[in-house]
Amino acid sequence: MARIELENVSKVFGTHTAVEDLDLDIADGEFFVLLGPTGAGKTTTLRLIAGLEQPTTGHIRINGDRVNDWTPSQRDVALVLQQYSLYPRLTVRENLAFPLRSKIRAASEAHIADRIAYAARTLRIEHLLDRKTDRLSGGEMQRVSIGRAIVREPHVFLMDEPLSNLDAKLREAMRSELKDLQMRIGTTFLFVTHDQVEAMTMGDRMGVLNKGRIEQLGTPHEIYRNPRNTFVAGFVGSPAINLMDGTIAGGRAVITPGTFELPLTTGAPGDVTFGIRPEDLQITQGAPVAAVVHDVENHGTEQVVTLRVGASHLRASVPAQLVIKVEEQVRFGWTADRVMVFDRHSGLNIGRSS
Repeated sequence: MARIELENVSKVFGTHTAVEDLDLDIADGEFFVLLGPTGAGKTTTLRLIAGLEQPTTGHIRINGDRVNDWTPSQRDVALVLQQYSLYPRLTVRENLAFPLRSKIRAASEAHIADRIAYAARTLRIEHLLDRKTDRLSGGEMQRVSIGRAIVREPHVFLMDEPLSNLDAKLREAMRSELKDLQMRIGTTFLFVTHDQVEAMTMGDRMGVLNKGRIEQLGTPHEIYRNPRNTFVAGFVGSPAINLMDGTIAGGRAVITPGTFELPLTTGAPGDVTFGIRPEDLQITQGAPVAAVVHDVENHGTEQVVTLRVGASHLRASVPAQLVIKVEEQVRFGWTADRVMVFDRHSGLNIGRSS
């Protein structure tokens, strides 16, 4: 197990700054998720920790040791990628043994057999050991890729979008399996993804990365309910948060004077951006605002309804049993104490507790 620390780490490629003044502290045995859009610097951060890239400035420490000048093998980290790093003409057993047969490790055959048995048992792939990897499914190949990392007993697992090539049902199953695996073996996991569902369901803590900078660190719940700014609020959550420009006047949120006004429990008068999660909107008779149903998405256990109020569109999550049709006239309100208020210019959450 290992603690990972990044202190003022930057990485510049020519004129492009991929990572800028990054501070990160991942606890020993933690499942930490780094979330961000494509191009945010997630993979660069992972490669810096792995030793595949050298930081332009700053310090990287593993278990308190400064490792800037250490090779990847000296850092003893295991990298699991979205592309399966397997040898197709070898069996699963031979693929698992491969990392242990290097001259550096010089492992005995008995030790290799023990490590293969442990990895296969842990990942439930014992029945696949004598099968060629080109005959495996996507989920089975990803398990074997993870097994190749497990046999090495690394200090840290670094995972770069390892589930992105799997279909939706398999991704869901693998999310649960990876989290269960980390809890059983107790090793530090750094998991990189652009998928906020993976981040929310797997991470003990998460960091939201944008343009090479950390926007916010915290537990999934903290970041979901108390986002630092409009970028975090808009990136974390599915369906996405409703963000609407408006003003606070007379203790009310005013989006369109006279037709789109709702009660508010916080915020000083002025121009702001309001944020409200879809599950905190209610469609009910007698609610304050009139709207037209623009679209209805059936998600099984719930419906996501897009409402049209003048030129504004916003989404509400409602029970599946609610009978509602496109172009129907409805009324809606919101849970006033769940409304977020952001500065119109900086995007910062005005009411955010530190």
